[in-house]
Amino acid sequence: MRLALATVVLGAGTFGFRFAGPVLRARMRMSPRVERFVGVAVVVLLAALVATSTLTEGHHFTGPARPAGVAVGALLAWRRAPFALVVIAAAATTALLRLLALP
Repeated sequence: MRLALATVVLGAGTFGFRFAGPVLRARMRMSPRVERFVGVAVVVLLAALVATSTLTEGHHFTGPARPAGVAVGALLAWRRAPFALVVIAAAATTALLRLLALP
């Protein structure tokens, strides 16, 4: 029961945030400086999330296999490869390195 309630609350909150963006955008004006700051902050937070989930598991370094897989995926995404190929190549790289006994 708690899980269902939490799911409904999180879903409603997500919908509320997504709905509020366009509604408030028309009512509020931010200075160009604040808009630039928000744009940079989004990129920095996303980069921090990627780095943290790529390089650590718990409080320990993941080893070279996962970062190598992410690097292959990033390279293919940068080269505009199809999304399925990016995911499969990244996973295959990580799996192959782990098969070769790299953590």
